[in-house]
Amino acid sequence: MIRLSPQTRTAIQRTTLPILVLLSGAFIVLGKADQLLFNSLRTSVSDSVAPMLDALAQPLNAVGNVVDRVKMVVTTYQENVRLEAENEKLLQWQQTARNLAAENQELRGLLKAVPDSALSYVTAPVIANSGGAFVRMILINAGSDDHVSRGEAAITGEGLVGRLTEVGARASRVLLITDLNSRIPVTIESTHVPAILAGDNSERPRLMYLPSADPAKVGDRIVTSGEGGVFPPGLPVGVVSVVDATGPRVEPYVELSQLGYVLVADYGLARSLPPPQPMLARPTKRTKADDAGVAGVTR
Repeated sequence: MIRLSPQTRTAIQRTTLPILVLLSGAFIVLGKADQLLFNSLRTSVSDSVAPMLDALAQPLNAVGNVVDRVKMVVTTYQENVRLEAENEKLLQWQQTARNLAAENQELRGLLKAVPDSALSYVTAPVIANSGGAFVRMILINAGSDDHVSRGEAAITGEGLVGRLTEVGARASRVLLITDLNSRIPVTIESTHVPAILAGDNSERPRLMYLPSADPAKVGDRIVTSGEGGVFPPGLPVGVVSVVDATGPRVEPYVELSQLGYVLVADYGLARSLPPPQPMLARPTKRTKADDAGVAGVTR
């Protein structure tokens, strides 16, 4: 490797710029003097360099296409992620809107159920539905703090739901008309024939104690009769849907498995109900030691 002295390197740097300027000036003068020569020279240089530039351009173009595709893939992925997030939000809003629409429709139905003969009424949301095989009850978010009492009727815009059996300070239990312990005095609206609507934990309670001369027919509307002082007369209950070996079955107007809100109506009849009876204590099983102790005391 040739090493130049500092003086030589400095001299080269000083002379390079003037030489380039002189060459540029010379090319300009020659170009003006003989333009045809320079055009042919420029064309020859272009023809010689073109294949090399084309060979270099192909990999560069390929790399550029790959870069563009990668950018497109990244952009598409980001757009898909954004659209999925927006779609999830829209689905959540759609579900919320459907819930609000259903709730609004149910509350509008309760507005039609406001009873004229009731002393007072309270709208209460259903917070639990124990629709099991052995009990048909719902729990509502209303209690004595809301001025509801045991025995009051629970209704909707379609008809009778049941009656309050247990009332706490903030929550109450409603015995549904399909429960095994439910017995409601009713009448056939068209013939005014009295009967008892007896629940048996099925979807369709039975009509009992009908006179044989006036049997119920499919399509008969069933309403409360007002007997017994529990419900006022005329509350819609359901329609006779089938008559089988066990007797007429009534399809309730209210879809009891999909209750969201109920109207607790005070007709002034619940105050005449007797107080609830306390549950009897279950007798304990006696053992031989207990018998021996009793025998010892007797002796």
